Amino acid sequence: MNWGLVLIILGLVILLILPQFLSPFLLSLAILILFWAYLGQCWNIMTGYTGQFSFGHAAYFGIGAYTSTWLLVNMGVNPWIGMIIGGIFAMLFGLFVGYLAFRSGLRHIYFALTTFAFAMVLLFTSSNLAIINKTMGIQVPLIGGDSWLHFQFETTRVPYYYIMLGMMVVSIIVTYLIGRSKLGYYFKAIREDQDAAASLGVNLLRYKMTGMGISSFMTALGGTFYAQYFYYIDPDLVFGFFLNVEILLAPVLGGVGTLFGPVLGALVLTPLSELTRALIRQPPGFLPFLLALQGRAGVDIMLYGLILIVVIIFLPQGLVGWIRRLGRRGHRYLEV
Repeated sequence: MNWGLVLIILGLVILLILPQFLSPFLLSLAILILFWAYLGQCWNIMTGYTGQFSFGHAAYFGIGAYTSTWLLVNMGVNPWIGMIIGGIFAMLFGLFVGYLAFRSGLRHIYFALTTFAFAMVLLFTSSNLAIINKTMGIQVPLIGGDSWLHFQFETTRVPYYYIMLGMMVVSIIVTYLIGRSKLGYYFKAIREDQDAAASLGVNLLRYKMTGMGISSFMTALGGTFYAQYFYYIDPDLVFGFFLNVEILLAPVLGGVGTLFGPVLGALVLTPLSELTRALIRQPPGFLPFLLALQGRAGVDIMLYGLILIVVIIFLPQGLVGWIRRLGRRGHRYLEV
């Protein structure tokens, strides 16, 4: 029996019925876990499988958010259609960035800095564009009530959960199919040794561009979800520096280049982020030393970052690598 498949099916069944047992706060937390898992998987396709470290995925996220929201507010375009249009625009922008970088032979830190620079260009540009209200951002118009057609749910957050769950499952399926296909083997060959892959006839530019296109398109879809979920966007929220970091944290902690690494990473990091924020803003009585830090801006992020650093130091290969080591160790004990 394929126990891995059984566990996946069981996990999916649990996720489908989970909202019925969650409070509003826990439901919101579950949506955020799925959200960051999805974005991490999008980043993972580009960096984990092709080995091209991107530090500017906020660019594609922001393009998706602004495109769908602007089309909705100014032209009445349905958000679902705007989501696809935003994904296409983000993909074109990603291919443009990728072509400039890959044709120039940029690798490693230089490619990362290039993607970050383009993301910052979009941040500063959007902050000064009157057509998108500059730094004031755009408010999503409310229709009142719940509507799957209009991608808005006022009385319950449960539909957002299922939409995000569907997007995450699709991202996992896409990643799985890529990893098991000829395309995935080319990606991995490029990741392991670009020069060796090129010497064997792998077209580096084509497959790097393919990875960039898939990743940027999918990331933009997450931007539209964000806009429809929070009803508001501005340049700092969807193009900001910290978003570039947050997108990659889940796969880095869970395991870069693994199928379920982004999911495990988001499952740990999102509650951890909420916990550190709660500890600083409302310290419990049994932790009196935190009272001195109460109300100080940024301390919760510093504490969150410190915990994250410790975790990464002791888990250099991510949670997936740690679980695999435990499995091998347990197998050896069983053999004894």
